[in-house]
Amino acid sequence: MSGSMTRRDFLAGAAAVGLGIGGAAGAAPKKSGFKTTLHKALIMGKIGDAGCESLKKAGFEGIECGAWSVKPDDAVAGRKIAERYGLRIHSVLRGWTNFNKPGSVEKDIASVTTALKAAEGYGADALLLVPCRTGGAMPKPWEFDYEFDEKTCHVTRVAKGDNSKYADYIKAQNQATDASRSALEKLIPVAEKTKVVIALENVWNNLWVRPDLFAAFVRSFRCKWIQTYFDIGNHVKYAPPEQWIRALGKTIVKLHVKDFKLNPDGRGGKFCNIRDGSVNWPSVRKELDKIGYNGWMTIEGSGKLSMAERNKRLDLIVAGK
Repeated sequence: MSGSMTRRDFLAGAAAVGLGIGGAAGAAPKKSGFKTTLHKALIMGKIGDAGCESLKKAGFEGIECGAWSVKPDDAVAGRKIAERYGLRIHSVLRGWTNFNKPGSVEKDIASVTTALKAAEGYGADALLLVPCRTGGAMPKPWEFDYEFDEKTCHVTRVAKGDNSKYADYIKAQNQATDASRSALEKLIPVAEKTKVVIALENVWNNLWVRPDLFAAFVRSFRCKWIQTYFDIGNHVKYAPPEQWIRALGKTIVKLHVKDFKLNPDGRGGKFCNIRDGSVNWPSVRKELDKIGYNGWMTIEGSGKLSMAERNKRLDLIVAGK
């Protein structure tokens, strides 16, 4: 496979990205008690002076850019604006694709190619990608219990007991897994050429909703250009974030910071401002340190809070509080 890697390939790739996955120019001192360094970012659409100035004044170090469908030259111009304020565009948010929807596959592959080239222009080292959505009759979030083939990542059950009522969902799940693999294999050469990692994010798209299966799918590529973008709050209803972090381990190259408040019975809930929910942030910080994650934490959501307040809360998270 074109993405298989030797130690020499890895070192060359890291050098090509400049700072490597998660690195930041002028890295802040490590927080006391932790071996790893985390950097603070927010999501921004089109890169402009006003937005960059506000971000910098609030105390953030970087940007995740949502403007992915731009020409490389325009991306380079955006990078130069950010750099004037001492900010780094560390990743690009491509988001949803429909690799499992007939008639959309080639168009979406082309759009991801465009996004990878834009990311290269921005100076980003990763592209956030959600490859598919699935549906059908599914178990409740707390009922999921996968049985799957480690090689193909095909599931044979999604919950304990009789799975006949989930037959359509199991079929859709396996078709989405195969479709995602096929599309991603076509995109690996582009990622390799642009030196931009395709970081897969698993949101509420009903696919790979348990840590072991998602980790197995990402690792099955055995490719440095296919890794994980982990959203800390998205998965609380399925399993504690610490469990996801342990399972995904070194495949995590980027993090979204989000919170989720579970209902009193621990089942279901709703999104909320960071540090107002059920995420045990000190425990999450410790787990990130254990896996050696040095990189970016990008706040997604919490938009009702001021930029300064979001920065303050993220400072506490970074400090392990």
